[in-house]
Amino acid sequence: MKCKPKKIIIYIILIILTLIYILPFLWMINVSLKTNQELMTNPFSMPEVLQLGNYIYAWVNGNLGIAMLNSFIVCSVSLILSLTIGSMAAFAIARMKWKLSEWTLSYFLFGMMIPVHCVLIPLFVQFSKLGLTDSLIGLIIPYTVFALPMVIFLMTGFFKSLQNEIFEAACIDGCSIYSCFFKIAAPLTKTGFSVAGMMIFVSSWNELLMALVFISDVNKKTLPVTLTYFVGPYAVNYVQMFAAIIIAFAFFISSFVSLFLTPDCPCVSIFTRCPTSLPAFSKASAAI
Repeated sequence: MKCKPKKIIIYIILIILTLIYILPFLWMINVSLKTNQELMTNPFSMPEVLQLGNYIYAWVNGNLGIAMLNSFIVCSVSLILSLTIGSMAAFAIARMKWKLSEWTLSYFLFGMMIPVHCVLIPLFVQFSKLGLTDSLIGLIIPYTVFALPMVIFLMTGFFKSLQNEIFEAACIDGCSIYSCFFKIAAPLTKTGFSVAGMMIFVSSWNELLMALVFISDVNKKTLPVTLTYFVGPYAVNYVQMFAAIIIAFAFFISSFVSLFLTPDCPCVSIFTRCPTSLPAFSKASAAI
């Protein structure tokens, strides 16, 4: 079977794009196995002797184990909270008939336009008074709040795409509004939960500024803050820093796969497990 010229061009473009993304990562692995002197002398050569000690140095001196655990806890908890609260709010906006639904959606969308820098100092002052600085809860709360507008925006579109007849039939069978959400709407919008969850997890994992300002305890710092330890005032320890990034990247991929890409991914299955039959509940409100 002959390939069409159009397909060949597409495959070539995809291969080129793949190389563009993969080659910098491979170069970073190569650099992490060198000494700083080798890097400065010839940055693109292969290492003369594999410096595996860079990874040991990065793990021990960079305190990567605790940092990755802190990042995982903060990202996972904020992910579950934002998906839970945001999806319920999106369902109310998309499926329930009330006068201020569109205004409410606009209000949440306005929150997407407010940069973190504008509220960083007021948040720090208030959290200091409440004793929430130097704690993981002090990061989980703002991460969750700043993720809500994105979740509501995405999930509202998914919920609006569902057919009205499905909810009408469920109401006739005695489903409450909560059953309509958990047993009908959520299982039918797995894609929306996955997309919103991935965006939230990645943005929370990479967040630096808020974690840098709110956390001063070494044992409670997240991974992006810990990576700054390898940047000194006069020099940068590139080889150990790249080794730390490789370790962090491997942990991120394993966490990401376990949360989103497994057959029964936990962050999505919490909301989207659909039973074989719907139990009888009180009648849902006619607002759906």
